[in-house]
Amino acid sequence: MKEKNDDKLNLKNIMDFRTEKLNKIISSGINPYPNNFNKKHSISEILDNPNEFRSVKTAGRIVSIRKMGKSCFLNLQENKNKIQLYVSKDNLKEGLYDNLVRNLDIGDIVGLEGDVFYTKTNELSIKLINIELLAKNLYPLPNIKEKDGKSFFAFDDKESRYRNRYMDLIVNPQIQDVFIKRSKIINNLRLFLNNLDFLEVETPVLQPIYGGANARPFKTFHNSLDKDLYLRIADELYLKRLIIGGIDKVYEIAKNFRNEGMDRSHNPEFTMLEFYKSYSDVNDIMQITETMIRDVFIKVLDQNNFIFDDNKIDMKKDFDIITFSESIKKFSEFDIIDKSEKDLRDFIKRSKIKISKNESYGNLLDKIFSHFVEPKLINPTFVTDYPLVLSPLAKKSIKDPNKVDRFELFIGGMEIANAFSELNDPADQLNRLESQSKLRELGDEEAQVVDLDFIKAMQVGMPPTGGVGIGIDRLTMLLTSNKSIKDVILFPAMR
Repeated sequence: MKEKNDDKLNLKNIMDFRTEKLNKIISSGINPYPNNFNKKHSISEILDNPNEFRSVKTAGRIVSIRKMGKSCFLNLQENKNKIQLYVSKDNLKEGLYDNLVRNLDIGDIVGLEGDVFYTKTNELSIKLINIELLAKNLYPLPNIKEKDGKSFFAFDDKESRYRNRYMDLIVNPQIQDVFIKRSKIINNLRLFLNNLDFLEVETPVLQPIYGGANARPFKTFHNSLDKDLYLRIADELYLKRLIIGGIDKVYEIAKNFRNEGMDRSHNPEFTMLEFYKSYSDVNDIMQITETMIRDVFIKVLDQNNFIFDDNKIDMKKDFDIITFSESIKKFSEFDIIDKSEKDLRDFIKRSKIKISKNESYGNLLDKIFSHFVEPKLINPTFVTDYPLVLSPLAKKSIKDPNKVDRFELFIGGMEIANAFSELNDPADQLNRLESQSKLRELGDEEAQVVDLDFIKAMQVGMPPTGGVGIGIDRLTMLLTSNKSIKDVILFPAMR
């Protein structure tokens, strides 16, 4: 406790000291927060083409200071790039060194003009002829230290980094690579679908009835409408309405929200790509999905394989295919075919899998699959032929009416995509949603609700359709070799 109190006292002392410096700067007639600075050159440009520049005008954040009486060396950072600045009192206009430079701190943002040169140690540097304060750092950055000529960062506590992402990006600029890749992933997915003539759309985030997935929603209230609304858990039912309306190829990259638990692969706010194609089925969607996922991996990583969680994953070869029941039998040695609910519960008890008393038959199957199968699906694998009870929005299989035309794609032990031959029989759809509603009455808070407007839309007539949902966050985890979803979301939810 004393250490924490000391830390708070030290922080207050530092902030008070920096505020004093700020007041000195203001008293000298310098505006510490100017409206603009005409930055003409980026630090990356200067570093990449030093011989093309004699004089430069650039800006960035100070990350180190070495004072030597009437001169000093500063290190200026721009994103991941750094350059050294040489500041001499003799080279600046009168009063600028004493009034400004002496009152600079690590973390300050400055603009400058100067001449490019090499030091005696052959380090590319800028000799300043002018410097401006653009923003004063009052709340100190986590310590940046150097050892054996290499920088390392004291700011390595994951929770602190998630809660203070703005400081994390400054102190650990290399994490920008994660979010640059995330942007490339989304852009390449969008480009792939656009090239296939899919139309990108936007559907409501606030919905009067939530649906499209088994999940608990976030609830809010709209004053003008005087009614409850829900943050969407999926955009599926609205995209299908557009299919019904005649938009034959449609997709959305959407924020979804689910009021459920958090772990390394779940965040209450997450990003999904969903696309639907008329006059197709799950087999067509499987082909598109495999081609698209492989295309994105190769374009973003510029290679056919990658390492995730110490496993080498080959994206070049054809994806594996296995049925739901075959996968459980393979990895658990338990055959679920023709097994009763009691049989499942007995097996789960023997396997020491935690479940609640009111778990439905479908939830029991899902628990077994999640425990035994999912972690073992490292190479890209399509799991097919899901039980009907797990898929209230998918078409029944022609081969077996107790199964549906559905696949889930797993890579690196995580579900990446979920796809159906979409149910388009309104009577069958209503019966399944009513069955879901009964499960809700029995205590299953994640069971789906009856959406009569969606049933009405289906009664207008929905063509045979295939659709898929792909998790952008998990895809980013794979391509950036991150094991936690918090590492690929700029501002993750925190307890």
